[in-house]
Amino acid sequence: MAALGIVFIAVALYYQYVLEELPCVLCIPTRIWFSCLVIVALIAFIIPGRTIRLVAHFLTIVIFAGLLERAYMLLGTERGFVFSDCGFDLGLPAWLALDQWFPVMYRVEASCGYTPVLAFGITMAEALIVLSAILLFTSLMFTIVTCLRQDH
Repeated sequence: MAALGIVFIAVALYYQYVLEELPCVLCIPTRIWFSCLVIVALIAFIIPGRTIRLVAHFLTIVIFAGLLERAYMLLGTERGFVFSDCGFDLGLPAWLALDQWFPVMYRVEASCGYTPVLAFGITMAEALIVLSAILLFTSLMFTIVTCLRQDH
């Protein structure tokens, strides 16, 4: 999971800094969700135990649900079935000013409206909504299996 999160953050940064596709206020939260995934995965990897594993599984469900919600908003904004405020303010509290602490990764630099085309005419928003739904479903299944296992 950590590798998956790192790959998606790297792809986002590649699109931003190499292809000059600047991130919007809906794009940055997806980076935050993937950053959370990396942190949770690394903690679960480093600290052994069933309790940590269960907590990590539940947190990945929350992360992928949040990612799915952001992907829906992004696709809806791109397609015109969701109308949201697409300013330059992330709305993060002052104690979590990621856009100020790590502007290279979390600063909003563009208005909402479209996402870049990845391949075969599929936009980043389209790919992200499918991927996040698959990841949420998979995470739910792994959590159920982990909860049902009898060994400790």
